[in-house]
Amino acid sequence: MVDSIYRTRSLGVAAEGLPDQYADGRAARVWQLYIGDTRSRTAEYKNWLVSLLRSQRCRTVLDVACGTGVDSIMLVEEGFQVTSVDASDKMLKYALKERWNRRKEEAFDDWVIEEANWLTLSQDLQKPGEGFDAVICLGNSFAHLPDFKGDQGVHKQALKNIASMVRPGGIFVIDHRNYDYILKTGCAPPGKNIYYKSDLTKDITTSVLLVNNKPNMVTLDYTLQVPPEGKDGNPELSQFRLSYYPHLLEPFTELLKNAVQGPCEHTVLGDFKPYKPDQQYDPCYFIHVVKKTG
Repeated sequence: MVDSIYRTRSLGVAAEGLPDQYADGRAARVWQLYIGDTRSRTAEYKNWLVSLLRSQRCRTVLDVACGTGVDSIMLVEEGFQVTSVDASDKMLKYALKERWNRRKEEAFDDWVIEEANWLTLSQDLQKPGEGFDAVICLGNSFAHLPDFKGDQGVHKQALKNIASMVRPGGIFVIDHRNYDYILKTGCAPPGKNIYYKSDLTKDITTSVLLVNNKPNMVTLDYTLQVPPEGKDGNPELSQFRLSYYPHLLEPFTELLKNAVQGPCEHTVLGDFKPYKPDQQYDPCYFIHVVKKTG
């Protein structure tokens, strides 16, 4: 039963994971333009992620929500041995094209790209030995997975599958938007996007869906000014909708710890900085770093 829905202006920007139902050829192109390439990544994000992986002596990295491959490309260029998976073949074609274009570079020739689903990850992807040094799921990608039965069973299974890809001593890095703030105020925190910058004119409206009086979905309606495909065309407006499950910080932390199924160290960051629940600044994103210690 749907109880209510309210709409408000969102000051934030969503992430790069595009569900397959939206990833037709044109939508995939629009999204690829929106998130840009590795040059569009903020220096803060790139420096933080690369420094984290190197500090943990990570060599092999699994990107379980690679989309068009923009983050994976960044990590390949930084010397990591990367495996990239996504459920959308239409998004993966951009990653595959980049790998082909740069195939004469040894690092890109060794880049592994596979189509895989979080709910069947162990069947879709061969785990190397005990697992990867690091597994990343960034850009608010995990929130695209709906709660089909209302018990978060699919979330638990997906997180368990993803965490199983991490070797003992390795790390699992995953994020989500600050849905605590969104549900409390009706809009996203008014901070900058920490992952990428887009020069496309954009307008984003946020909707929150309540089911049985509980928040079940946050929807972002995008309006983008897209450059023409040809030289003689005119810019046009493109509209599409993305929906997310609103993971709250404390419940998601518990989901993560249970998914690891063993001893672990858990750290929460707010926009790449140490997070304290009583701090004045409301981060746009929460980033969880879980290290398997057993």
